[in-house]
Amino acid sequence: MLNKPTDFVASLAKGLKVIEAFRAERPRLAVTDVAKTTGLDRATARRCLLTLHALGYADYDGKFFSLTPRVLRLGMGALATLPLPQIVQPWLDQLSEQIGQSTSVAILDETEVVYIARAAQKRVMTVGLMPGSRLPAHSTSLGRVLLAALPEPEARALIERADLTPRTARSLTAPEEIMAELARVRAAGHAIIDQEVEIGLRSIAVPVYDGRGRVVAALNTGVAAVQAEPDGLARDYLPALLRVQEALRRVIH
Repeated sequence: MLNKPTDFVASLAKGLKVIEAFRAERPRLAVTDVAKTTGLDRATARRCLLTLHALGYADYDGKFFSLTPRVLRLGMGALATLPLPQIVQPWLDQLSEQIGQSTSVAILDETEVVYIARAAQKRVMTVGLMPGSRLPAHSTSLGRVLLAALPEPEARALIERADLTPRTARSLTAPEEIMAELARVRAAGHAIIDQEVEIGLRSIAVPVYDGRGRVVAALNTGVAAVQAEPDGLARDYLPALLRVQEALRRVIH
């Protein structure tokens, strides 16, 4: 909480906005791209980008900037202080071995999910996922589980301010359709996504509860569409997911 206006460092805030402008779908950005994405003027965006380049956080080829692995220090340090990734990782590793599929745990951050732990068996998505990766909450099984756990007005507000640009032809893009799907997820206790994030990918997710019954994260597995029909996901993978859900409920406080 800021006690007075001088407690706010505007230049730091602008630098963080510039870093957040880079995403998996836009890893290389020109100064004008960053200015448009962040709302900063072109001169400010350029100074921030050149500062990141000078400090080793960004590469620059004369036209485009891209973040370097050094940026991971900023996020990984924060993730390392969270007990939840440490708690869930052994369970993810065991689950992934048992079902022969990749598994993940994510939390909700505004309109996106952030992966905090992952056990990879097979590369199903074209985009490589790792702790710190982000995807739109409304179009992922992890995100729908987390949105369904919120009070309906809060979930609706997040959806209405989210970028609902379709990722595939199967993506739900109308807020009312997404809200209706959240109601089904809430009733079923799990979410199933059929190629809405990426063609060829299906996934199923369940909420992760703490000992008080609060939803603190979501757990999922993703499979190639050729391996399982949507109706078969619950039959083949839900029992294993629910066993881990119950185990985590006993150890997360």
